[in-house]
Formats: sequence, C-alpha cells, structure tokens
Amino acid sequence: MHVLKGLAVFAVSFLMLAQAAQAAYPDKPIRLVVGSAAGSGPDIIARLMSERLHAAWGQRVVVDPRPGVAGLLSADIVQRAAPDGYTWMMLTSQLFIATSVFSNHKINLARDFSSVIFIGSVPFVVSAHPAVAKTLPDLIETARKSPGSIRYGSAGAGGAEHLSAFLLGHLTKTQMVHVPYKGIPQALAETASREVHFSNAVLPVALPQVQGGRVRALGVTTRKRAALLPDVPTVAEHVPGYEMFGWYSLVAPSGTPPAILDKVNAEVARIIKEPAVIDQLKNIGVEITGGSRADLDAFRADQTRRNLELVKLSGVEVK
Repeated sequence: MHVLKGLAVFAVSFLMLAQAAQAAYPDKPIRLVVGSAAGSGPDIIARLMSERLHAAWGQRVVVDPRPGVAGLLSADIVQRAAPDGYTWMMLTSQLFIATSVFSNHKINLARDFSSVIFIGSVPFVVSAHPAVAKTLPDLIETARKSPGSIRYGSAGAGGAEHLSAFLLGHLTKTQMVHVPYKGIPQALAETASREVHFSNAVLPVALPQVQGGRVRALGVTTRKRAALLPDVPTVAEHVPGYEMFGWYSLVAPSGTPPAILDKVNAEVARIIKEPAVIDQLKNIGVEITGGSRADLDAFRADQTRRNLELVKLSGVEVK
C-alpha cells in the first residue's frame, strides 16, 4: 500500500515538474537549422518566423543555414541534437525528395523527426524560352512530334525541379532530355539563352526572369493558379492529374515532449495568420497552410508515398 502511495506521489510530482518546464519554455535561445543557403526561400521564411517568435517569447531563435547534399546535412545535425525543444529544423520538399533519391544516408524522416507545423507551399513555374513555345500545349506538341528534341534544365538529377519536369513528360507520354546544372539560377539562365528549352523553377526564382521577359511562364505546377501569376494556367488544366509543388514545414528531433511541440505549433499558427506575415509570404509566392501536428503527419505520409512512386518511375538514384 505504501509502495503504491509512493508511486502515486512520484507520478504527481513528475507531472508537476513537466508542467512547470512546459510553462517556462522557452527559457533559452532556440536553434533553427535550415538545409538551404542564406537568402533562399526556406531561409527567408525561417528568419521571418525567428523575428516573430522572438517578439512573442523574448528568446532568440537562431537561424542556422546548413546547405549541402540537398538538405541531408541539416537533417544529420538535427537528428543528433537533444530532443529538448531547443533544436528545430525546416523540413522542405527538397530534403523530403533527397531521402528518396540519395541511397548513401541513414536519415529516416518518419522515425527521426516529429511534426510541428506545415507552414506553406509554393508552385514551380514551367519557364520556357519565348521562341520555343507560347503555351504549354505548344511545348508538348513539339515534344510529341520530335521525340528527344526538347531539353529541360534542372538543379541536378533527382531534385524537385528534375522530377517535376520528368512527371510532365511521363503524363504526356513524351520523350524529353534532362540537362542537369549546378543550380536552378544557372538552368534558368541557360533557358533564357536557349541552351535548353525550358526549366521548372520555384516561383520566387522564376518570377524576375518571367517579368523581365527573358523566359515565358507556360504553367504553374500547383492545383490552382498562383496569385503572383494569375494569367498563367496550371499544368493540370492541360495535363489532368499533374501536381507538384515545393513546401516548407517545421519539425523537431523525435522524443521532443509533445507539450512543447504543441506550444510551438500554436504560436507559429498564430504568427502565420498575422496580416503582415501573410503579405510577406505571399510576396515570395507562398500559399499558407498551417494546421495541426497531425495534419503535417498525414501530409508527410502522403508525400512519402508519392515521392517513392515518382522516384521509382524516374529510375534516378544518387550514391
């Protein structure tokens, strides 16, 4: 009887300590690791979140860009961090695809990272040299009439830009030639000089080239049209079933206390509803999502299935 009573007292004490720790969180700076270079879309979003969270909590959120191996470097760093709520990671579509394409890594996203919140998504823009095609059907028709004559650039084999263009060829049953570059800005520059015929670039990167007339936007890859390019049709308007997009979310090492994850989710969900934040994200083409941790869990499971199917279709594997 005394043992049971002692266990009950211990359990209550442990719960009170956990609640006290949760109430005090955060009581020191937080590290937010981003697997992209400073100035990239994920970095811009991370710094925006950092500013707002510092204002709300009085604790710094230090953005730590760790580009390399399509985000796998950042995942390795965060996976080994203590699951105490003071290390987060920006999980993006780039990293998600990389774990399906690169074979020489030990990261398991489902096992190693707990969902915090889905921040938002952004379309890719099918950007062609103005002399190549006026519309997406024009491009597809040329590819059908002359198999192998259409070349598209990307930021490298197995990246989102490559797979989004591959999916276009797969669904239209056309044979198009992939030309990898060191980065999507180079692929866009080669599109503008007609070394390749088109590239799929994330909207914030493609937009200046489109507005400057150096490339023509033939389609956006999301289900609905982009607010920044309202006159540009979706690819799905001409190719039923097509969808591909970039996305951004927050995760933490597995084992992070659920109460802390819930607190971060609630605060970020509040922040991304602020009019000023909505405007800043819309200016870089981001469609805000938000939602619960369970919503992000379900999205990640669906993306895992879709990516594995697409990577298998493409036959790409990078060692």
